[in-house]
Amino acid sequence: MKILIINGPNLNMLGKREPEIYGSETFEDYFTQLQFKFKDTELSYYQSNIEGELISKLHEANESFNGVVLNGAAYTHTSVGLGDAVASISIPVIEVHISNTFAREEFRHHSYLSKYAKGIIVGFGLKSYDLAIENFLMEQ
Repeated sequence: MKILIINGPNLNMLGKREPEIYGSETFEDYFTQLQFKFKDTELSYYQSNIEGELISKLHEANESFNGVVLNGAAYTHTSVGLGDAVASISIPVIEVHISNTFAREEFRHHSYLSKYAKGIIVGFGLKSYDLAIENFLMEQ
């Protein structure tokens, strides 16, 4: 199974940005742990702060991956285009968020991605990614 993890804006700052919300570990360090934990799964990782690049990566993923774990970050709540990209591909997408978006500012309670996602995992810290990958593996 081939799974692509896509992270949106500012997630390149994990480990430095608001550790009380996002923790103190970088995503690169965490991704190494995921690769070790799921060594029989081909995991790839992509991060961008640019909306169009995220959309293009979703389109590309449709051709070569079995599923996507997507943390659209702030674009989750603002990007119709990112939601349309999720709707336009045939592989399943699981939306994840490190923090519990429903316990935060009101604008974070709405997602343009959720309607098209296979499922949504919020509020379990970086473990949210583990849970998404485990779901894909249960259904193969």
